[in-house]
Amino acid sequence: MGHTAAERADSLIAACLAAAAQGESHAYFDLGVAFSTGSYGADCDLVEAHKWFNLAAVAGHDDAARARADVAEEMTAREIAEAQRRAREWLRSAARRAA
Repeated sequence: MGHTAAERADSLIAACLAAAAQGESHAYFDLGVAFSTGSYGADCDLVEAHKWFNLAAVAGHDDAARARADVAEEMTAREIAEAQRRAREWLRSAARRAA
């Protein structure tokens, strides 16, 4: 029996989150794309998209800084600050997991 489109989308997001937890920059970028476009079962959420693009940029992903800037053009200063706070929290959480 095949999986529904929603189940496949959830599986893709789960796989990206697992790879992101391992520090894989391509997973950060893919999550940014998913949240910025509302694809792969993710709701369109520019704060989350900015967070993931920011993490990808910090990790050295070539296209992430440009994607982050594109998303930021549609956000308020408060939303950008929230995205940055979430990115910092992700990094702190990742550091705790690695310790």
